Amino acid sequence: MTHTENPLHHPLTGRVAVVTGASSGIGAATARRLPDGGASVALLGRREERLKTLADELRRTAAGTVLPVTVDLTDAEAVPEAARAVTGALGAVDLVVANAGVMLGAPFERADTGEWDRMIDINLRGLLHTSRAFTDDLLAAGARGGPADLVHIGSVGGHALFPNWSVYCATKAAIAHLTRNLRAELGPRGVRVKNIEPGVTGTELGTDMRDAGMRESLARLRAEVRPLAAEDIAEAVAFAVSAPPHVNVAEMVVVPVRQG
Repeated sequence: MTHTENPLHHPLTGRVAVVTGASSGIGAATARRLPDGGASVALLGRREERLKTLADELRRTAAGTVLPVTVDLTDAEAVPEAARAVTGALGAVDLVVANAGVMLGAPFERADTGEWDRMIDINLRGLLHTSRAFTDDLLAAGARGGPADLVHIGSVGGHALFPNWSVYCATKAAIAHLTRNLRAELGPRGVRVKNIEPGVTGTELGTDMRDAGMRESLARLRAEVRPLAAEDIAEAVAFAVSAPPHVNVAEMVVVPVRQG
């Protein structure tokens, strides 16, 4: 049997995946990784040109279909419309990676509250809209015996203490507990709900913070430890969703060794 004929090398063949925040960082890396496993993938995000460029790149080697979909995940009406576009082009979805997020830090007493709103809107509301838009598809896949995966990309900030990142950490703590409760709600119906929590990762997250001191602090932290690459988290996602249908890798913490 050749490499391409061995199903162990393409464990996601036939699956239809959605990745949000696919224009950069962990989202883009995951969007590259899932087609390697054989999946068709929809790339969701706000930056249309980046999505189209990534889709063109992936189509050169992807066995499945690659579909870029421009959408603002904070728009409660736009997300279901995007979901209909995905299912119309690719068929029913059985793998969702809700990755889109922003990371904006500042001392609590002088933080720009507009940044708080932005984190709540994208990190939490955007994830809720995404998960809800595809839940019916996931439940249908689970009823057929699976696999069906809802993957939330959280953060170690959801359970660790990071001064000056309180609101960001609060959004990630909400994701962690949302995941646990959805696991209890949807798991008995065949949907594997999971939370993957990266530590320090070398992406563009945080580069748009208004607080210059926090930008400098984050850059020093990334220089002091060998940070994770976005591809490291993409591998963690691929591992978790490639497990046998009756196995749920429910919570995964992935950190640089030097972060401890």
